[in-house]
Amino acid sequence: MTDTELRASLAGSTAARRLLHDLGYFGHFLHVHAGGRNGKQHILAVLFQNDGHMAQSDLAKQSCVTSAALSEVIAKLEAEGLIIRTRSASDGRSLDIELTQAGADKAAEIISAKLRFEEEAFACLSDDEVEQLSDMISRLAAHWAEIDAREREAATGQGVRNTGKEV
Repeated sequence: MTDTELRASLAGSTAARRLLHDLGYFGHFLHVHAGGRNGKQHILAVLFQNDGHMAQSDLAKQSCVTSAALSEVIAKLEAEGLIIRTRSASDGRSLDIELTQAGADKAAEIISAKLRFEEEAFACLSDDEVEQLSDMISRLAAHWAEIDAREREAATGQGVRNTGKEV
């Protein structure tokens, strides 16, 4: 495709382009307003759901971040007085994370806000429409996961010649 053809293809608005634009907005909105899936709010909520304490390794399994990023979030929460870190009594090599009272109060506030948001987020749709949208988004997510897997496979296959040796 020529540069002119590429520019012309971007000039028009398609349903797919509008959907991708809106999905980008939704992602930003959810990150800003619903606390994302890996920041301080998420960590506090996960701890709260687990009776206010858990092993750092278990917390890492329930988070969408690297262990280094989790350690950074935990350090920030500790500096804010929302959690405490202690060595595990059963395994001195691992760390236990526990909410302080201020952390539990903050987590309850975050969870309450998330519940209010969940009630309001789809208020413009009927229950049937919410179910239909949920089904469509689930199918789309599965399809995108397949695309991601293909791209990862292609990326790991790049740089290999027919001889099987790395380039």
